[in-house]
Amino acid sequence: MGGTVGERPQWRAVDEGWGRKAVDFATLAEPANCREYVRVFHLLGVTDGVRLLDVACGSGLALELARLSGAAVAGIDASERLVHVARARNPDADIRVGDMHALPWGDATFDVVTSFRGLWGTTPDALAEIRRVLVPGGRLGFTVWGHIKVSPGAWAFAPFRLAAPAKVDNQAAMVALGRPGAGEQLLADYAFTGIERVDVTCALEFPDPEVYARALAATGPAYEAIQHVGEAAFHDAAVAEAAAQLRDGLPLRAEIAAVAYLARRPLAE
Repeated sequence: MGGTVGERPQWRAVDEGWGRKAVDFATLAEPANCREYVRVFHLLGVTDGVRLLDVACGSGLALELARLSGAAVAGIDASERLVHVARARNPDADIRVGDMHALPWGDATFDVVTSFRGLWGTTPDALAEIRRVLVPGGRLGFTVWGHIKVSPGAWAFAPFRLAAPAKVDNQAAMVALGRPGAGEQLLADYAFTGIERVDVTCALEFPDPEVYARALAATGPAYEAIQHVGEAAFHDAAVAEAAAQLRDGLPLRAEIAAVAYLARRPLAE
């Protein structure tokens, strides 16, 4: 993501990677995040009347779950096609296409801001905007990947390494906030308080290798790999990875470490 059209036009390119297969992402990939969404909403106390903004809201499943808990929800994402799905899921919500570095809401608008693997080591300045739109004492919760390489489900992301070397290096930089101390320091740098780090687990589940390959292909990192090796080669590599993990009578399951950071905007400034 980036900023305004004149200042940061690169955020518009996000729709190429994440939006080109928006329906597949919404129905095959995003449901695996439900455990993460529910856990963070519980930790943040998302209940009736809470005004919540989800940054990098994607296809809006997190917003739908927050709304079912009674929250008044808003969202923003750089992908117009994902926002189209999010609006269909949440027809009365304020969901916008835009840049998380230039949030189109006024100061102190929200009680809670969330972002589920939408803030990266390469986009730290978005925290300044998040802090601005939070009320004093408002709560922030965002998740990032943890130690992927030692996760039992690390195999599920192996096809991403088919991207060009520079893209693979950038993927590593993006997940840097999962390292011990990295997120805490970043939040402190932007004057958040009450900072906590909570380990969470993301569990990806699929019925068979073909569905797994189709779901994976709907993601941004997969798009980078497909650009480098082609759709067919990526598909074949993904199916081969998943076939090695098959277990009779059980779904394919990949558990991957993730980290949730919780913090507050100070009451007095």
